Amino acid sequence: MAEENIDNKPLEGDSEKPIEEQAREQTGERQIQLRINEEKMETCYANAFRTNGTAEEVMLDFGLNVAMPGATPDVQQQILFQVNQRVILNYYSAKRMAVALGQLIRRHEQQFGEIELDVSKRSLGEA
Repeated sequence: MAEENIDNKPLEGDSEKPIEEQAREQTGERQIQLRINEEKMETCYANAFRTNGTAEEVMLDFGLNVAMPGATPDVQQQILFQVNQRVILNYYSAKRMAVALGQLIRRHEQQFGEIELDVSKRSLGEA
């Protein structure tokens, strides 16, 4: 199990402010109690996404990359991006999400090593 950041301070190598300080800045120093209701929560899996935006909102489409059957050696293989979910955020929430994801990925890589995005470099048998 991953080591949790109990004291909410940036992890070594983290340049972001502690979570508590970020919260104070965003709420104008007011104390706010957050309650979470997960009764209507839905879970889905995605191995692909696309982004788009307007002047006021960010759109995130999540879905699956699906290999199209029937490809022959003389025909280029096709992949279908099957969109299942769309999340629309304002830019403030999108930026908070980007910061939170960055922190989460840094913690993961500190514990388990760098996540290699180049598929050819993470294939079995490659040295």
